[in-house]
Amino acid sequence: MASNGIQKAILSLTAPGASIAPDTESARVLARQVNEYAAGLRQQHPNSFGFFATLPSLTDIPGALAEIEYALDVLKADGVTLFTRYGDGNNYLGHNLFTPIWEELDARKAVVFVHPTHPVNTTWTNPILPQPAIDYPHETTRTAVDLIIANVTQKYPNCRKILSHAGGSLPYLISRIATTSRATEATELIYGKTSKDIMDDFRSFYYDLALSSSPAVLNMVLDLVPHHHITYGSDFPYADSDKIAGFREDLDAFHMAPRIREMIYYGNAENLLQLENHVK
Repeated sequence: MASNGIQKAILSLTAPGASIAPDTESARVLARQVNEYAAGLRQQHPNSFGFFATLPSLTDIPGALAEIEYALDVLKADGVTLFTRYGDGNNYLGHNLFTPIWEELDARKAVVFVHPTHPVNTTWTNPILPQPAIDYPHETTRTAVDLIIANVTQKYPNCRKILSHAGGSLPYLISRIATTSRATEATELIYGKTSKDIMDDFRSFYYDLALSSSPAVLNMVLDLVPHHHITYGSDFPYADSDKIAGFREDLDAFHMAPRIREMIYYGNAENLLQLENHVK
């Protein structure tokens, strides 16, 4: 953290998370253990760490709801981590199975960190290309679009949703989706939403910049996303320290107004998570 100028980090357990456990009860126990461990780290180092809670699979509705309650009410987690899909099929986060989860998170005005997991088809595109390199960003896009088309974004607006890795390929593809939703004399609204609705939903997400600080990506994100919805992200430890340093150097070198840089580096996270300790 110190080598990259990071004063405070929000910890999260990413894929496969507690779902790696062999059965429902084991997954519940594992999620609880992870959250209590993270809460302990924060207690020992309150100026250095916060955490997003780990949940058992969302297909275990009672278990997930119970852990949301415990993590937010007892452990005072800063938010919760959700994966892009759950179960054996394409059960992305807009699936109606997960309605009770969204109702609870929205009622609590929770912060939700959406991190990709592997697709249903885990066949590698190329034997030397790590699966997360391209599959993970696309999975983020799939679940984000599912949230938009299923209208989860508008049904549950009080729940702040962060998309990792600059939203995957979503910033590149959103205009394609929005444009095809324009009503003309020949076509009706194929998604039941106007182009403006879709763009508003896109802009309702927050976007972290983990592994996503090339000039091309930053120009696109800054052009499309409200600047108060962009935050720094590192992807540690899945990205090695030297790789994180490389992305940070790209971000530092990118020309932007000082105020926008302050917002992205720490201000937006402070506001979103209501951090008590000022971070610079």
